Amino acid sequence: MKVKPFRGIRPPKALVKEVASRPYDVLNSEEARKEAGGNEKSLYRIIKPEIDFPVGKDEHDADVYEKAAENLKLFRNNGWLVQDDQEMYYVYAQTMNGKTQYGLVLGAYVEDYMTGKIKKHELTRRDKEEDRMKHVRITDANMEPVFFAYPDNRELHGIVDKVTAREPEYDFVSADGVGHHFWLIPDAETVGKVTEIFDAIPAMYIADGHHRSAAAALVGAEKARNNPNHNGDEEYNYFMAVCFPDSQLTIIDYNRVVKDLNGLTPDEFIQKLENNFVVEPTGSEIQRPQNLHQFSIYLDGRSFSVTAKPGTYDDNDPIGQLDVTITSNLVLDEILGIKDLRSDKRIDFVGGIRGLGELKQRVDSGEMALAIALYPVSMKQLMDIADTGNIMPPKTTWFEPKLRSGLVIHQLH
Repeated sequence: MKVKPFRGIRPPKALVKEVASRPYDVLNSEEARKEAGGNEKSLYRIIKPEIDFPVGKDEHDADVYEKAAENLKLFRNNGWLVQDDQEMYYVYAQTMNGKTQYGLVLGAYVEDYMTGKIKKHELTRRDKEEDRMKHVRITDANMEPVFFAYPDNRELHGIVDKVTAREPEYDFVSADGVGHHFWLIPDAETVGKVTEIFDAIPAMYIADGHHRSAAAALVGAEKARNNPNHNGDEEYNYFMAVCFPDSQLTIIDYNRVVKDLNGLTPDEFIQKLENNFVVEPTGSEIQRPQNLHQFSIYLDGRSFSVTAKPGTYDDNDPIGQLDVTITSNLVLDEILGIKDLRSDKRIDFVGGIRGLGELKQRVDSGEMALAIALYPVSMKQLMDIADTGNIMPPKTTWFEPKLRSGLVIHQLH
């Protein structure tokens, strides 16, 4: 993998907590407006600049994108964001529930994305790509990093261990209880070593941020085409990523709730389930699935453990063995008539970070008729799917913690 250090644009140590924000795509405009509150230094003013307009402003209006560039300039003029005077790599670590994961912040090579060496496991939507492309074009920067995984590497572990033994540049806990720790790697020898080690790594995997990756790479390629003096060394040939070793990452469950039982009574639905699954009652509280091919359902105030019968799935098929595939085919499609998870309004998705109580509450309130709690996908399954060029079904992976935005920015010129 071709990677490079870069001159990051970052908040001064004393301002980092005020500047840093959640990623643009995990909250809506009103939530961002509320979180930014009276804080003029919040990164939301650049990544969700509609909050500087009256309520109801369309975030896709041209003047909203222009406001992002204007606010970035303002932040730099005011010294709320300052560019490092030399190229370097960075280490960004996150602590959640007592577990810490350590990522290297670097410039990933646009061409590696275009040729598939940076591997995807999700489809992207053109409208979402275009939104981020406009944002990258007008700010001429990667404002937020994408989240990559790489196969474990002992040498990189050693370098990260040495760097993180020092005092961090930033060290704070965000409102959601996640610890954020950030170190600089300025010395040329270590920088050269990191570049050299990555050069021998055959692939990286997008964990989270497929739309941001696509937008960043497409704008980089566009700049290359439009530059008559393009030589391949320009900063736009790279985009900002935080790369974590696969062994440190945890994918949590991504669950389903359905509005109705497709005309069936709860007992008729259970009866149909028994064609392909072993169904066992587990009382009135929804249980967390313990194994692959076993999931939990909750309906009508009752909880059931549901295990796929042998022969209903293919463990040699990286997509076919996924529990999201099994439930999509044999429950959502076959029994409930939900054919397209992307467009059907009868289904909704609940990230496991919200807990099983959220599933129960949405059914008990009458809003939904059925909840399905799934066993989480493993990093191995994700990498196997990406390696075989396959695409996961929608809403399969949920990574926590999310990367904090605003710790460092990558300028494209």
